Amino acid sequence: MRLPFLSSFILFVIITNIAIHRSNSKARKDDENFWNKELRANGTRRKSLDSLNYITIPMDKLPFGVIPDNDEIDYCEKSIQKLSTEKIVNFTGITNTDLKLEYGAPNITLLTTYDQNYTTLVTVLHKWAKELYDAKFYHEATEVLEFSISTKSDVTASYKLICDMYKNKLSLENSEIRKKIEALLPIAESLNSLSRDNIVNIIQTSIEY
Repeated sequence: MRLPFLSSFILFVIITNIAIHRSNSKARKDDENFWNKELRANGTRRKSLDSLNYITIPMDKLPFGVIPDNDEIDYCEKSIQKLSTEKIVNFTGITNTDLKLEYGAPNITLLTTYDQNYTTLVTVLHKWAKELYDAKFYHEATEVLEFSISTKSDVTASYKLICDMYKNKLSLENSEIRKKIEALLPIAESLNSLSRDNIVNIIQTSIEY
């Protein structure tokens, strides 16, 4: 009885060692590839940034001033106003190494700033929309989120909130609700983000509801 057990145990150890060796080899290869790529990226010369997809905030179309004397909304509005004078680019899902390869290593500080501005933008837009929603300004909250989503925001809560407003807060006909929610799907499917699948699922579930 012991021999089959011993043979099985030895086979298990051999297979495990092979798997560990392969995993270690792959990890070493991946690490080597990363540092080779990073080395090339760090040697890439500065390139023009004129072709970047800069985001312009439509200041005349956002609901500024609809709720006065609200500290949270005042903060959001002032943040958006400040961002409107900055350069904003959505680099979600793109590594710094890839940015350096594409636009040159000397530009990485600028590119990182543009991306940080984008993260701040969609975060503040969601907060602003949620404050408007809580105050029952649903149309205004929708305007804010529609702009945010048009920039390919990957803030999951923004998609949940706008689907809720389309379905329950704007007195839309069923056909219009479906049309508006379906229009979100191509945007969600094009996201370069880890939250993409979750967002797509939220939208599809809302359509089926």
